[in-house]
Order: sequence, then structure tokens, then C-alpha cells
Amino acid sequence: MTGISYTDARGPEGTVVYAIGDVHGRLDLLTRMHEVIAAETRGRDWRIVHLGDYVDRGPESAGVIELLANWTAADSRVLALAGNHDLGFLDFLALPEPAGLFASHGGLQTAQSFGVMLDLDDAQGFRSSARALAGAVPQPHRQFLGALKFSVALGDFFFCHAGIRPGVALDAQDSEDLIWIRGDFHRYRALHPKVIVHGHTPVPEPQVLPNRVNVDTGAFASGRLSALVIDGARKRLLTVEI
Repeated sequence: MTGISYTDARGPEGTVVYAIGDVHGRLDLLTRMHEVIAAETRGRDWRIVHLGDYVDRGPESAGVIELLANWTAADSRVLALAGNHDLGFLDFLALPEPAGLFASHGGLQTAQSFGVMLDLDDAQGFRSSARALAGAVPQPHRQFLGALKFSVALGDFFFCHAGIRPGVALDAQDSEDLIWIRGDFHRYRALHPKVIVHGHTPVPEPQVLPNRVNVDTGAFASGRLSALVIDGARKRLLTVEI
């Protein structure tokens, strides 16, 4: 299989692309990132790709969903992809589980952002608080999460939350791999048909390899939200901190 390296990869002609890593409820950082992008792109054509995991762990998941739901509806240049935590939240709303992904990995903070204290210590309390959370999540938030796409390609780059299954055509990737894969993808050193830009696995600094770029810098804990900026043949990293 032929492939392209990060060094040689180009973005779409005449359009600057920003790919933003995992937000996890850090509305403050996402707002700051958007402010920086707005200042940089005056008079330019642009696309912003959010790589998923908008909810859990951080304090303002509800605000992040509200912002992205409104912005993606208002401007088709703003793209939002699905992360495993986003779909885990939807799964919890449909079928609450006290030991599932949502409840066990940051969902308490998401519930709090909607004004609900999720009770994991008592079965009756859990059922009651889960119902309260389901009632507190606005329908437009559910619609936004349910409509998230799993990937998008722009120029020589392929964007998704977690990564791809090596050796499988990009248009034949399984959605579970796109939001969950780690080991097989991370270990693969050959080039892919496009450079894969992803998050999902926190790293201290953005990770740039010949076949992939990881921009998940663990914003919820580190206070640093990162993005890859692609402007034709030029590529750079952008990080905001609070």
C-alpha cells in the first residue's frame, strides 16, 4: 500500500485547517482556542475539525456541547467528530449502567454540568438520578451527539478520534476502531494513504510521527488544549493554556 508522510502532506488548497484535540468539558480552553483561531483566520477560508470527546472529566461538558451544537449548525466550516465518551454518554442516557464507561470514567462531572448529582452508591438513588439526568439533557444536545460523524478527509489528512485499522481502506474503516483503537494503530510504522490526525490517547506534548499526529494533550487535567494547523504544505502546532 502506498502512503504519504507528514513531511510531504498538504492541506486543501487555499484553506487553513485546524484540528482540535480532546476537550473533555474544558469550555474555557475551547473558547480560548476559538478566539485564537478567529484572530488568525480573518480574511482566510478555514475549516475547524473537533476530534471528539467533548464530555466527561472536565467541569463544563454541557457548555461544550451547547457551544459546538450551535456553532456547527450555524457554520458548515465547523466540523465535530464522534469520540467514545460522547457516544458513551448517549448510551447511558438510553440505558443507564452504574459501572459502564460513562459512570466510571468522568460521567459524574458531566452530570454535574447539567445540574444533576449522579448517585452511584445506592441502586434506587442511581435510578432516580439517572432519570433526572435524562430529563436535564436538552433534545438539541442529544441530536448533536447522535449526528456526529466518525471521520473526515481534507487534503492529504484523515481526521478521526482514535485512529484507524492499519491495512484497511480509509472508506472501509469500522466505526468502533475510529473511536476506540490504540495498540495496533500506535504500533504501525508504515505510511497510511493519508496522514491520520487523532486524539483519544493523552500525551504530554502533541505527537508528530511520519504517519500520524496525536493532538490529545489531556486538557481536562493538564490545562492545555492543542491543535494541528495545516496551511497548504505548512504545518504547525497550536496550544492554548489557562
